Amino acid sequence: MSISTTALLNRRTLFKAAGLAALAGIAACSTVTVPTGEGAGVSSSATSTLSTIRASAGLPALAPDTQLEQAALQQAGYMASRERMSHTTGWGKDFASRMKDNGVRGATAENIAEGRFDQQKLFDIWMHSDGHRRNMLDPDFSRFGLAYVRDGRDPALRYWALVLGR
Repeated sequence: MSISTTALLNRRTLFKAAGLAALAGIAACSTVTVPTGEGAGVSSSATSTLSTIRASAGLPALAPDTQLEQAALQQAGYMASRERMSHTTGWGKDFASRMKDNGVRGATAENIAEGRFDQQKLFDIWMHSDGHRRNMLDPDFSRFGLAYVRDGRDPALRYWALVLGR
C-alpha cells in the first residue's frame, strides 16, 4: 500500500469510530437516569419505635444490625435510581439473591415504601398493612436494618427499605 492509501484508510476508520461514538451518545440519552439524592442507614433512630411496636405484642426488641442495614440501603438506592418500589433489582436479583450476596443467612423479610413522610409515619403505614405488620411482629426475627435514599428530583420523596433477620 502507498502512504496515501494508508492515510485514507486511517481517516475512514476514524470517521467510522466517530460516527459510532455519536450513535452511542444518542442512544445513551434515552437511558440517562437522574442521580439519586442522599441516603442513610437509620437503624439506630428506629430502635425505639420498633421496640415499642414489638413490646405491644409481647415480643423482645430487635437489635440494629449493620449487615442488614447495608442490604436495606442497597435496595433503597436501587429503588430511588429506578424511581419505583420493587423487591427485585432489575439485574435479576430477587430478595433471596440480594440477601445471599450481602452475606445474610437464615430467615429474612423485607418491608419497602416510597413517600413524602417521616420515619414515624412510615411505621404507622406498615402497622396498618397486614403483611408489613406480620414481618415486624415475627417472633423469629431478632435483628433489623432500616435505610432510605432520597429521590434525585424531589428531596422530600424517600425510598425506604427495612430488612429483618434472625
